Amino acid sequence: MGPSAMRVAGLEARLEALGHRVTDGGNIGVEIAETQPSGSDKARYLEPIAQICARTAEGVLKTLEEGMTPLILGGDHSLAAGSISGVAEFYRRQKRKIGLVWIDAHTDINTPETSPSGNVHGMPLAALLGLGPAELGNLFGYSPKIAPENTVLVGVRDVDAGERANLKQAGVAAVYTMRDIDERGMRAVMEEALRVAGRQTAGYHVSLDMDWIDPEDAPGVGTPVRGGATYREAHLAMEILADHGRLLGFEIVEVNPVIDEHNRTADLAVELACSAFGKKIL
Repeated sequence: MGPSAMRVAGLEARLEALGHRVTDGGNIGVEIAETQPSGSDKARYLEPIAQICARTAEGVLKTLEEGMTPLILGGDHSLAAGSISGVAEFYRRQKRKIGLVWIDAHTDINTPETSPSGNVHGMPLAALLGLGPAELGNLFGYSPKIAPENTVLVGVRDVDAGERANLKQAGVAAVYTMRDIDERGMRAVMEEALRVAGRQTAGYHVSLDMDWIDPEDAPGVGTPVRGGATYREAHLAMEILADHGRLLGFEIVEVNPVIDEHNRTADLAVELACSAFGKKIL
């Protein structure tokens, strides 16, 4: 229901008001969880999620081939394994690599071996970096999809013990926690993050989890964590992203209208997308 909530909040019309031509590609086909086998407790529903991610990857690849910038709406953050695979494949065919800016309260770099919950939405970054699970990581027949030296995390504040070890194993270039943002300010962190992600790449994909923002401003998320980015910090980050002009793809995930308040989180998600695609105060 997250994508529908963002559509209701006027995403298409608000982007068009900025001068963009917008085509709604519709929804990726997603099976109802109760109708699918849950599989291993270490990675529940992995097989159907991998199939959905494969469809997502193909849709993103097709969007790029048609000369458009993909904007993906979610939903569960596991979709990033598909969306980013599609972007990476498009540029791989041009013998170019992409950077990744992962904006999230969580690192999502668990594997089935380290995950305390077995939730696959905590594993997409691990899959993209080649740590597994292979079902998500090997879309288009190769792994890894992204280089650790061009992978950046921003806003992290809730990290499992196993994820700390996985971050070191993967060699992720930079992890900016909320403390970094508190101490250095959002501008300094984002400018540095975009430099790292953009170094010798075609540009970067941005994966924005709405739980990055403090629950006071974004209550409708699946895994809220206190102490997140403020409303203005979030907009500033998106405005800086737009200023740099190297955005290859963008996704907003974890909007859950069931636990939202008057569609506040979906409305904020739309506002942030507009800032990322060029909306300015003046």
